[in-house]
Amino acid sequence: MWFFILPAVIPYALFVLVPSMQGVWLSFTDWNLLDPVATFIGAENYVAFLDDPDAMRAFGNTVFLVVSTVVLENAIGLGLALGIHSKIKSRAVLRLIFFAPVIIVTVVIGFLWRFILLENGPFNQILEAVGLGAFAQSWLGNPETALGAIAVMTVWQFSGYTMVIYLANLQEVPAEQLEAASLDGAGASRRFWYVVRPLLGPSITVNVVLSTIRGLMIFDIIWVTTQGGPANLTNSLSTLIYRNAFQFQEFGYSLSIAVALSALVAIASMFQYGVLTRKKK
Repeated sequence: MWFFILPAVIPYALFVLVPSMQGVWLSFTDWNLLDPVATFIGAENYVAFLDDPDAMRAFGNTVFLVVSTVVLENAIGLGLALGIHSKIKSRAVLRLIFFAPVIIVTVVIGFLWRFILLENGPFNQILEAVGLGAFAQSWLGNPETALGAIAVMTVWQFSGYTMVIYLANLQEVPAEQLEAASLDGAGASRRFWYVVRPLLGPSITVNVVLSTIRGLMIFDIIWVTTQGGPANLTNSLSTLIYRNAFQFQEFGYSLSIAVALSALVAIASMFQYGVLTRKKK
């Protein structure tokens, strides 16, 4: 029977497993692309990664983006799903509007938000129009606000994605249980907490895991809007990998960060999946 899985296994091995194993091997070398000979240097790249202040700052930025986007995307997505799941007449149009950012290319979203957040852009003009001009600033040029602005862009783009998954789960909640809870005098908040919330386990698991993976691998929105600036303060691990590999030609070092990031994604995903599915049981 193993013969029938060869058409799937051979391409997977050639294009995924072999390059991945080669990348792990090269992360233990001083490969810089300019020198065709890659010399084995042990764990020096990994030690340099731990001692690199830029790498540790990028790690902290990545953790901040993961935590903020996971919490906000799921809170906003669930709120939108609950609102649209009601009997309002415009729910089909609202569903389309909220999901629209998901299908827009991230590069386009980056350029759009970069224009909105310019120092003389629409957002600052609105602040000045409503008497809040004192808060107007270069949101992507200020080190104190740039990373938060990137988190807002990511949440804006993917909240509609989490909404759709929660909405699909909400449609499976038995109407009889909600009606019985209403007859027992339960209000909207109690019906949600005691009837709806326990049934949302599958969608919570999927959304949290996907949001975490997106946050850990975030690259394009940062590169389009700030390119890791100002002063390298908004680099994530993914942008740091790109910068070290293609700007500084340090491929061996970049591969060590990539291997560490891959391990982090795998561990975080397995941990979250294990915790969330255990609670479900």
